[in-house]
Amino acid sequence: MESGKILISESDGNYLIKLLGYVRLTLCTSLNLYIEGIFKAYQGASGVAPRTVGRPHNVLIDLYDTEGLDSTTLGLLAKLAIHCQREFKLKPLLFCANPGIIRELEVMAIDSYFQLVTGPCKESCDESSALQELPRADVDADVVRDQVLDAHKLLIELNPACERDFIDLIRTLEQEASCA
Repeated sequence: MESGKILISESDGNYLIKLLGYVRLTLCTSLNLYIEGIFKAYQGASGVAPRTVGRPHNVLIDLYDTEGLDSTTLGLLAKLAIHCQREFKLKPLLFCANPGIIRELEVMAIDSYFQLVTGPCKESCDESSALQELPRADVDADVVRDQVLDAHKLLIELNPACERDFIDLIRTLEQEASCA
């Protein structure tokens, strides 16, 4: 299984996130920071006008060359899609032909938050020279724990049937947080 990598490209309100290989927890903090950056680019802080005029035009998630995703990554993708719909009335395009990943999206009940395209992402090919690897974030373990916790709580919120799969993890992380 190929080690994971995240490539990004953005231009004039168009965002492309390409996940390669097996994307796991070790990349999730970087992905979360990038997603938060997209949100902040279109929201004013403390009443200040947004830094970017308008809203995102396109948000594309390319999973065509993705071998697998862990549940934290799925939760972060759901967070991105939900925010895009609520704040920007935009449904991200998700490119994926891997039946296992598509099934995971369905089981987690997050498939409906994306426009699913089973072919390759033409924009990834067109902008392959503009794609840059998302640098790995170096953050405190408490931050990582909180991100994992939030991602799994969101997955349970979207599909309560997932609670049995994640409840032990959530309880453990909440206990760690209360001891910190």
